[in-house]
Amino acid sequence: MKALRFSVTVPQYLALKVLGRVRQAYYSGPLATVRLAEVPEPVLPSPEWVKIRTMLCGLCGTDMNLIFLRDSPTATPFTSFPCTLGHEVCGQVTEVGSRVEGITPGDMVTVCPPLGCQVRGIEPMCRMCQAGRPSNCENFAEGKLAPGLIMGLCRDVGGGFAPYFVAHKSQIYRLPPGISSKEGIMIEPLAVAVQAVIENEPREGDRVLVVGGGVIGNLIVQAIRSLGSGCSITVAEPSRFHAELAEKAGADHVIVDGDIQGHALSITGARRYQPMLGLPILMGGFSKVFDTVASTSTLTTSMRVLRGGGVLSVVGISKDPLTDLTPLWLKLQTIKGVYCYGFVDVQGQKRHVFEMAIDLIKNRKVSVEQMVTHTFRIEDYRAMITVNLHKQRHKAVKTALSFEG
Repeated sequence: MKALRFSVTVPQYLALKVLGRVRQAYYSGPLATVRLAEVPEPVLPSPEWVKIRTMLCGLCGTDMNLIFLRDSPTATPFTSFPCTLGHEVCGQVTEVGSRVEGITPGDMVTVCPPLGCQVRGIEPMCRMCQAGRPSNCENFAEGKLAPGLIMGLCRDVGGGFAPYFVAHKSQIYRLPPGISSKEGIMIEPLAVAVQAVIENEPREGDRVLVVGGGVIGNLIVQAIRSLGSGCSITVAEPSRFHAELAEKAGADHVIVDGDIQGHALSITGARRYQPMLGLPILMGGFSKVFDTVASTSTLTTSMRVLRGGGVLSVVGISKDPLTDLTPLWLKLQTIKGVYCYGFVDVQGQKRHVFEMAIDLIKNRKVSVEQMVTHTFRIEDYRAMITVNLHKQRHKAVKTALSFEG
C-alpha cells in the first residue's frame, strides 16, 4: 500500500538548511523529507491491538513543523524514522485482537495517538502514565516499540497517512452515531484545546488573549465558550480570514494589525512603560494568555502584555525561542507547558479529555466540521502542503488526506 513517509539524515538536514527559504525542496525533489512509499499492509503486533481502515486524516501543524525541520533537535531521541505521518485520524475497524473487548469490526473510531507505557507494554507504568498523562510518558524511547512520542512519529507504528494502520486497544475511542469523519479528525486537536483551557481555565472577569487564530486558536476560543466562561476573549491573528472565523467562534475582539500592546491598553486598561532600551512593558494587561505560535516574537509580546500573577500557556511549538525573562519575575507570572491531553477531574469524576471532546461535538457545543475546508488524495500530498503554506490565499483551515470512496 502507498504511505506518506517522513525521513531525514544529518547531511540532508544540513543541505536543506543551506537552501533556506526554498520551501518546495522540503517536500519535492531529491532532498524532500516526505515522499510516497510502498509499505506492507500492517498486521496486529499483539492480541491487544486493532487494525483500522483510514477514512480521513488531518494534517497537523506538528506535521508541518516536522516536514520543514522546524522542531528542536531536542525531541529527536523520542522519534524514529522512516515513519508514516498522521495522527488526526478517523477510520473503520477491520480486525480486532483476541484480547480486545468492546470494539468490533465495522466500528467507526478515532485514536488517541500518544505511545505511553501501556501501549509499549511497560510495567510498572511511569509516574506520568500512572497520573493519567500518557502524553507526557517518561518511556517514549523504551519498551517494545521504537522511540516515538505519538503514532506518526514511530517507525513501528504507522500513522493515518496510509490506507491502514494499527492502534493499541487503550488508544481507541468509538464514535457515536451522527459524528462525521470530518468531525472525527477534529477530536484530537479539540482535545488539545480543551486540555489547555482546563489547565488555565478562565473565570468570569478574566481578560484572555489567544495568540494565533488558526485551528488550535479557534478551538481554544470554542472550548472556553463551551465550558461556560463568560470572560473577555481577544484573538491576535494577522489573517483577516482566520480572524473573522475566530470572531464567529466567540472572540470579543480580534487584532489583525499586529499591535497587541496598543490594543491591550484599551481592552484591559493597562499602562505602558518604555525602558531605556528595548520594547515597552505593560503593567496590568491580560490575566491569561494562550500562545499557539510560541515564537520568540510572540512569547516576548505575551509576557509583556500579561498582567501581574497572570498565566501564560505555551500551546505552540517553536524552535529555540529566545526572550527576555524580566516580565516573568517582575510580574510574578506563571508559564505553563501544554502538550496533548490526559485524564482530568470533572465534577468529582475522572474523564479523559478525548471523551470530553467527543461529547462537545456530539452535543453540538462546538462547531468543527466546517473547519475541514480541503481534502486531498494521498497522491496529491504536495498540493495539500502547498495549500497549508498559503492558508489565507486558499481560505484553508484544516486540510486532510481522504481515503473515502
